[in-house]
Amino acid sequence: MDTPIIVIAIMGISGLLVSLLAISKSKVFQRDTPFLLTTIILLAVLGIIIFGLTPFTDLTTSSSLFHNDLLASFFALTVVLVSLFVVVSSRDYIRDDPNPAIYYGLIIFSTLGMVLLAYSVDLIMIIVAWELMGLPTYVLAGFRKNSVQSNEAAVKYFILGAFSTGILLYAVSLIFGLTGSTSLVSITSMFVNTSAFGDPLAMLALALFIAGFGLKLSIVPFHMWVPDVYQGAPTTIGALLSAGTKKAGFVVVIRIFIIALPFFSVNWTTAFAVLALATMTLGNVAALTQKNIKRLLAYSSIAQAGYILIGLAVATGPVRSLALIGVLFHVFNHAIMQSSAFLAVAAVDKKTSQTNVEGYAGLWKRMPITSVALTVALLALAGMPPLNGFWSKLILFTAAIQGEMIWLAIAGVLNSAFSMGYYAWVIKRMYLDEPEDKSMLTRIKEPRAIATILIIATLVILILGIYPNPIYELAKMTVSAI
Repeated sequence: MDTPIIVIAIMGISGLLVSLLAISKSKVFQRDTPFLLTTIILLAVLGIIIFGLTPFTDLTTSSSLFHNDLLASFFALTVVLVSLFVVVSSRDYIRDDPNPAIYYGLIIFSTLGMVLLAYSVDLIMIIVAWELMGLPTYVLAGFRKNSVQSNEAAVKYFILGAFSTGILLYAVSLIFGLTGSTSLVSITSMFVNTSAFGDPLAMLALALFIAGFGLKLSIVPFHMWVPDVYQGAPTTIGALLSAGTKKAGFVVVIRIFIIALPFFSVNWTTAFAVLALATMTLGNVAALTQKNIKRLLAYSSIAQAGYILIGLAVATGPVRSLALIGVLFHVFNHAIMQSSAFLAVAAVDKKTSQTNVEGYAGLWKRMPITSVALTVALLALAGMPPLNGFWSKLILFTAAIQGEMIWLAIAGVLNSAFSMGYYAWVIKRMYLDEPEDKSMLTRIKEPRAIATILIIATLVILILGIYPNPIYELAKMTVSAI
């Protein structure tokens, strides 16, 4: 089954049709129809991807641009699920917005870019897919046109996004000059048969790839845009960015560094280890000082990227399989945890206009479903058992120990313990603190669509914490097929 081509056809045409609904004079077509169509489209794409994972489906089809393998399907499943969560939650969040068709159309195109990024095995196609994923999110980040913060977020995001793309294109040009190809399969064979991997230009290309991906994935010290963008963007879009687009980028890192360029491991494994330490430490320390909940979650997502880098740092030695399983498992877990946390914040933002942590005092009395979902998500992000984040972190830290990077595992454990400081602070505000204005304890009717998604995400977090085997086995099967 040629999943990439089917997805391109469905989502490309659907994205155009949904966007065209903006010119309709009917309020029904402008408000409700875009949501319904987008939800149906994403459910259909999700079904196609899941069908591709069934035992009786052939996943071996490939071309010079796309490779339909388990690795691609795993990441595609993850990002489409996040997009579906965001779209359903957006029904409540942007109900009063005058441009819902444009909003949903942009989400479809961004999701298409994420899915194509998962399947791409050509450097030029990777850049094209990444831009297809990124360009709609620049607009979505600035969707609140009357908000100065939203405009600032869009401009910063666009400038640094364009800068990172330029860096990656420079790296691609160097690789093409060395190998005469942009296909990852051809590049791998070229480096196997030549001594090009010792060329200084190859080292420069490697450094540029790390810098370019660092900007895209918010790795320290290339993280500076994340807090401002997540704070200024609509909160549902913050969920899409932190749980969707960032996760889609890791599949490219795996394809380029782990699969195509393992010969350079002596040069980039140490770099990944140092970046992992810096990323998770700075992310957690900075999160502890934040008063805005969206900035706190932004720095938390930076720290989580550091944990994923631990697995990548030891993914070329004898523990390669265990490390990659940990990477894939944590990518999926973090996508669910982070989207749940951000969408809970979106519900609070929608009903109370509060984004300051101080404003969460006594929230459990006003919005109990949202409070429980946010609490579970935060504890899972901290790695508390028996929630899903505990198991993926355990695998990553075990891989680091077995990969003779015990210091990195210790740093990960200490950072996880440290992160409980700011996660517990938010939980304390919701359950133990009382607002100064007692009228703020009145029960609020929670957004139905967002509450539904929060219940589903919370159940996934709990079920995978108690019984992690399904995703673990899928990750294991995916790694064995690489």
